[in-house]
Amino acid sequence: MITIKEAITKKELKDYIMFSFELYKDNPYWIPPIIADELETFDKEKNPAFQTAEAHFYLAYKDNKIVGKLAAIINWDEINILKKSKVRFGWFDVIDDIEVTKALLNKVYELGNKHNLEMIEGPIGFSNLDKVGILIEGFEEKGNMVTWYSLPYYKEHFEKLGLTKEKEYIESTFSFSNINPESFKKVSTLIKKRYNLKPLNFTKTKDIMPYVDEMFDLFNDTYSKLQSFVPINDIQKEYFKKKYISFINPEFIKFIVDSENKMVAFAIVMPGFSEALQKANGKLFPFGFYHLLKAKKHSKEAVFYLIGVTPEYQSKGVTAIIFEEYYNICAAKGIETCIRTPELEENTAIQNLWKHFNTKINKRRRTYSKRL
Repeated sequence: MITIKEAITKKELKDYIMFSFELYKDNPYWIPPIIADELETFDKEKNPAFQTAEAHFYLAYKDNKIVGKLAAIINWDEINILKKSKVRFGWFDVIDDIEVTKALLNKVYELGNKHNLEMIEGPIGFSNLDKVGILIEGFEEKGNMVTWYSLPYYKEHFEKLGLTKEKEYIESTFSFSNINPESFKKVSTLIKKRYNLKPLNFTKTKDIMPYVDEMFDLFNDTYSKLQSFVPINDIQKEYFKKKYISFINPEFIKFIVDSENKMVAFAIVMPGFSEALQKANGKLFPFGFYHLLKAKKHSKEAVFYLIGVTPEYQSKGVTAIIFEEYYNICAAKGIETCIRTPELEENTAIQNLWKHFNTKINKRRRTYSKRL
C-alpha cells in the first residue's frame, strides 16, 4: 500500500531531501545539492518565493519506507498577472514503480482542482531561475549544479499516465580549444564603435552589486516573450543578490553598457562545481567548503548560465562583445570545456548565438503537462 504524507517539519523536509541521496547514491552522474541550501529553498520564512506562491512537499511511503517525493506548487503571479491557469510540480524523484508516481501526481491534481486550475506542468520550480525538466537523453552525462538529474523510467511513467510533452530543452558542450576568436573579435570592435558600447569587468563582488537590480530588470525584459516566463519581483531580486551573486566569481559576470551607462546586455558564467559537489555530498562541513572554493578558483569548466540582451539591441551583434570578454578570461584561467545549461528548444535566438562554436548537444530534457 502506498501512503502519501506532506512534509512539514524540518525533519520531514530533510527526509524529503535525503531521499534523492538514497536513490542516486551509486549514480556517478547525479550532482548532490547542498542540504542546507535545499532546506532554505523549502523554508517559507526564508525563501521570498512563498510570498507569491504556495508549495506542498509530499513524500510517498511503501512498507514504511520513502519511495518517492514531489512538490506541488502554485505561482500566484503566474495565475493572476500572466493569466496562466496552471499548477506546477517539481523536485520529483521516485523509484521505478508507476503506482508511486500516480499517487504523487494525484496530489498535484487535487491542488489544481481545489483552485479550479486548468492544467499541470512539471517538473519545474517556483521561477525561471530554478531547475527544470526531466532528462530524456543524456543519462550517462554528468549533471551540474543548476539541473536535476533523472532516470529513464521517469519519462515512461509520465507518458503512461497520460502526460504529454509541454516544453523541451537542450544542453550542450564545446571545447574551448576549438574556439576561433577571430569569428567575434572583429565584430566586437565594430559593434562597440557603432553603438558606443563598452563592457564592464569586475574583480570584486562589491563593485557588481550596484548593477544587479538593473540586471534583473533586463533579465525580465529579455525573457518576457517566452511562454514559460514569470518575472522576478523586487523581493526575489534581493534574495538572489545575497544568495548567489557573492558566490559567483566576479570576473565571470559581464555587463555591457551604452554611452549613458545604461545596461544593454549581461551574462553570467560559473565555474564547473559538479565534481566539488559530489565530493561535498550535500555538506559544507567539514570539507565541502574546501572543495567548492577549490573549484571556484581552479575549475577547468565554464558553465554558461544566463545571457540577456535588451530587445532594442538583439540581432545587432552585441553578443560578440560578450564572447570576446569571456574568451579573454577563460583563456587566462585555462578553461578547457564550456557548458551550456538548459535552453528552450523554441528559443532560436539563443541557439543562433552559438552557431560558430561547434557545439555538441549532449542532453535533452522535457517538462510534461496534463489538462485537469
